[in-house]
Amino acid sequence: MGRPEIYVSTDVETDGPIPGPHSMLSFGSAAFTADGRLAATFSANLQTLPDAAGHPDTMAWWETQPEAWAACRADTEHPESVMVRYRSWLEELPGRPVFVGYPAAFDFMFVYWYLIRFAGSSPFAHSALDLKTYAMALLGTDYRATVKRAMPRRWFGAARHTHVALDDAIEQGELFCAMLAERAGETNRLRAGSA
Repeated sequence: MGRPEIYVSTDVETDGPIPGPHSMLSFGSAAFTADGRLAATFSANLQTLPDAAGHPDTMAWWETQPEAWAACRADTEHPESVMVRYRSWLEELPGRPVFVGYPAAFDFMFVYWYLIRFAGSSPFAHSALDLKTYAMALLGTDYRATVKRAMPRRWFGAARHTHVALDDAIEQGELFCAMLAERAGETNRLRAGSA
């Protein structure tokens, strides 16, 4: 039997919509076991890419978030040193890392691009688990209607969304683990009913 999966809830803060022309400013990852235990965290603030620039719309939004901006610009490091260290952190986790994002398409795009560009490979391979899609499947709702305010309150833990990457990664990791627990409970009820 292979190693168990470990769910790496990850949030990024950026200065634009795509990597390359724009930079990943900060990211945080919170690794959760399937039973909801927070196993490890990683976070870093990155120096901007040399030929990149902030997108006007994104920078206008940042002006409304001075505390989060200050948090993601403190103690910045070169992307290569961060991503090599991050790849090692992922490889040393007690399980096969599964990227978890909300929305995964955005966060994974930046993390994957930076891992390939600066560390040469991605322990996530090409896969990412999207929380919104998972919630849609659990709730039986349409994708666009599956928003946090429509999700059951019982899924939400104590962590709050602050736009500080690690805080947000922990918050969405708790949300995902609540979804996993609910799915496991439903699966067990179905098995018991068919026995």
